[in-house]
Amino acid sequence: MADTHEHPSADDEYGETPPGAGYEHTDAHVWTVLKFLIWLGGSAVVISAGLVLLFNLFVAQRVEHEPPKYPLAVGESPRVPPEPRLQRFPREDIMNFRIGEEAALHQYGWVDRNAGIVRIPIDEAMRLTLERGLPARPQDPAQIAEADTLPADSSAGRTVERRR
Repeated sequence: MADTHEHPSADDEYGETPPGAGYEHTDAHVWTVLKFLIWLGGSAVVISAGLVLLFNLFVAQRVEHEPPKYPLAVGESPRVPPEPRLQRFPREDIMNFRIGEEAALHQYGWVDRNAGIVRIPIDEAMRLTLERGLPARPQDPAQIAEADTLPADSSAGRTVERRR
């Protein structure tokens, strides 16, 4: 079967409108679609404006009817959370702590004035300890003899034996 319409190229086929071609009469009318879009846009504007007015009304009512939070606390300072609180400047805190510790190690000062307890510099305390010696308990001969004995392994500690 031969094609009755001969075209020099494939694109020429779409160049001319065939007879009876147009638009389908069952398509939607342009005026109906346009009216729908106008109503849709108008409704969106009216609803948005109504929501803004309602929101402003609610805010105004809340401000008018809200009592003061703490009517008796007019002259009080701002409240702070309970201890222990977070450090605002931990590096400064540790530096001040170490400076205070160094001052306590290298200066004279009172620990308890009523009891007569003083603090002396660490170098002076070490020198005095070397000169005077450390305090020791007096040695009892019975304790020395007990120091040489150990519980026996074979009796589970019920008897003692001398060290070698």
